[in-house]
Amino acid sequence: MLQLAIVSGSAFGTAEEVARHAEQFLQDAGIEARHLPRVALEELLALDPQALLVVTSTTGMGEVPDNLQGLLDEIEAWQPDWRGRPVAVIGLGDTAYGEQFCAGALQAHMLLLRLGMRDLQSQLQLDASETVTPAEDAEPWLARLAANLG
Repeated sequence: MLQLAIVSGSAFGTAEEVARHAEQFLQDAGIEARHLPRVALEELLALDPQALLVVTSTTGMGEVPDNLQGLLDEIEAWQPDWRGRPVAVIGLGDTAYGEQFCAGALQAHMLLLRLGMRDLQSQLQLDASETVTPAEDAEPWLARLAANLG
């Protein structure tokens, strides 16, 4: 069974909620998904997942939340050999912030692609000005992800 690590960054808890929902949804679809909130790179490397899902909100002027930024800094410094491994990204933001909409997710996504990870499917962008149920709104995208992983 394919092992998928889910890492998340959240300022107010919504991205964590989406990540937990994604974990359960994907497990129900037969994927060995594991949400690792506030994980350090050493722990992630020890797990050695075959695929990665990043779920993150955007804070401030388009930054990744602090509880994910540390991991991304470690990844950038250590450059783990994840070439060819699949990656998918869910970004949460608000279009009221214009160009900063889902910028944190884009930063994380670009870093992982630079490491040679391959996109499994297009990034999902959830707009806080359009949804009050982001976890449920992610389900069609998650169903496609499960099919792409399976």
